[in-house]
Amino acid sequence: MNWVTEMETGTVTTAPRRRGRPRSALAQKAIIEAVLELLAEGTSVEALSMEAVASRAGVGKATIYRRWPHKDALLFDAVASIKEPLPTPRGGSVRDDLIQLVRAAGKARDSRTGRILPCMIPELQRPGHLRDQYLGMVEARRDVLRGVLHRGIVTGELRPDTDVEIAVTLLTAPAVMSLLGSVSRPEGEHLPERIVDTVLGGIASADPGGRGQMPAEPVQG
Repeated sequence: MNWVTEMETGTVTTAPRRRGRPRSALAQKAIIEAVLELLAEGTSVEALSMEAVASRAGVGKATIYRRWPHKDALLFDAVASIKEPLPTPRGGSVRDDLIQLVRAAGKARDSRTGRILPCMIPELQRPGHLRDQYLGMVEARRDVLRGVLHRGIVTGELRPDTDVEIAVTLLTAPAVMSLLGSVSRPEGEHLPERIVDTVLGGIASADPGGRGQMPAEPVQG
């Protein structure tokens, strides 16, 4: 605490403290960047060490552990930082909302994403904290798509027998593969529309104004 003595009155007051901790924010950014650099360079999750991260970030290990209790927590935050957050659906047509979400799912904040995300694949086969956190994040993102699809069933835009889980997988898988660089993109900007229209070709209702009711049973002769 900084003490300032006022000689004229003999009183002692405390000087106002600066708000925020800019150096702390810079250190945190440097640590996250160090993890992403090491993963992008080919370091596996298993081989990644706190010592290597600290050395690359130019900080001490204690600085890392003050922010993250273990490596899994640090890795999760680093990988999560490269994902583009999903927008809130506008609530218009199901097609428009799905295109908006699929477009966001195929974007990343970091050009190294295609080299970083594959590092997570082996970790998803191993039970543990990192796997649970990562899958929890994925499920939260899939829930946004589920909400749009369920709404489409209620409004009659989608067939009442739509398999929502299969539809979510069909919508997200191509976008993720494209993000990893595993799918050619001859019409890059139009890929979300192509994905959504292909899926809707199988689940769209023949009677969009039917409000999702089950089709009438045929009259028995």
